Amino acid sequence: MLVQVGLEYRYMPPVAKLIEIVKGGNLGRVKMVAIREHRFPFLVKVNNWNRFNANTGGTLVEKCCHFFDLMRLFAGANPVCVMASGAIDVNHKDERYDGKVPDIIDNAYVIVEFDNGSRGMLDLCMFAEGSKNEQEISVVGDKGKGEAFVPESILHFGTRMAGRDGVQTLKAEDNRIKYDGLHHGSSYLEHLNLLSAILAKGGQLPAVGLQDGLVSVAIGVAAQLSIEKGRFVTIDEVMDEPCINASA
Repeated sequence: MLVQVGLEYRYMPPVAKLIEIVKGGNLGRVKMVAIREHRFPFLVKVNNWNRFNANTGGTLVEKCCHFFDLMRLFAGANPVCVMASGAIDVNHKDERYDGKVPDIIDNAYVIVEFDNGSRGMLDLCMFAEGSKNEQEISVVGDKGKGEAFVPESILHFGTRMAGRDGVQTLKAEDNRIKYDGLHHGSSYLEHLNLLSAILAKGGQLPAVGLQDGLVSVAIGVAAQLSIEKGRFVTIDEVMDEPCINASA
């Protein structure tokens, strides 16, 4: 059976270019990954299913598994423990569904520690419509730093040796994208990848496998539990089996 998990943020052109830069060794050994998503509140979905943790697993699972997947991919390592702080401070407080008030958080900070010593940090705010970019992704290695900005679709890339004056700015584009949509063409590109794997008839693995999806969700579950418990949560607490390496 061929299964590909829909972690489409990997395919956004500026993110895909940043992945290429990191995997090419241009930044050296990755030490820190910082992801900021400042955006609009959750959209209305069918039967308002996305308003309650019981349906979604929580914002850090349903929404942020994509970012935890990117952290793991950039770090080239598996998570060890997670610490998070978050709350529902602004959004959905005046909404009622069958008499119930939504309980999904609308802002959070999350720190993820990986088994190679690198760390990831998520800064999430879902009442930040006044932002120029919705996602800002920074990856820092022992040799350089790369940043991707969505939807501006640009990257900054520089090395410690070249310093500030040597920072390059690149425009990330993929000519295969004819309509951006809310995911900036990434959903289309991941379907092209799936189609390629299907047509290969066993000769090509899907780009994103089940283990990638599982671990990205596990990090979100650990983050939600961390907020609830007020402490670090180890991945072993939320996963029955040890992680294996991320798909490249």
